[in-house]
Amino acid sequence: MPSAQTASQEELKAAKVPIAWRDQCSALLIPLNTCRRKTLYMPWECNDERHTYEKCQYDDLMRRMREMSKLKLQQAEEAEEA
Repeated sequence: MPSAQTASQEELKAAKVPIAWRDQCSALLIPLNTCRRKTLYMPWECNDERHTYEKCQYDDLMRRMREMSKLKLQQAEEAEEA
C-alpha cells in the first residue's frame, strides 16, 4: 500500500536503505540520510529533515495504535455476541 511518503523499492535499493527501515516513511528517510552523510552526522545539522521523519514515524505509530484498538474493540464485541 504505497503512500506519498513511501519510496519505491528501486529508490530504496539505490539509496542503500536497510530493509528494516523500509516503512511508510521511507521516502523521508532518503533525504535525511543524504543530509547526514553530507554533514558527517553532526547532531545539530539536518534538523528539518529529522523532525519531518520523526513526525511521520509518530503519526504512523498513532495510526497503527488506532487500528489495533478498533480491532480489539471489534473482537470484544464479537466475543460478547457469541
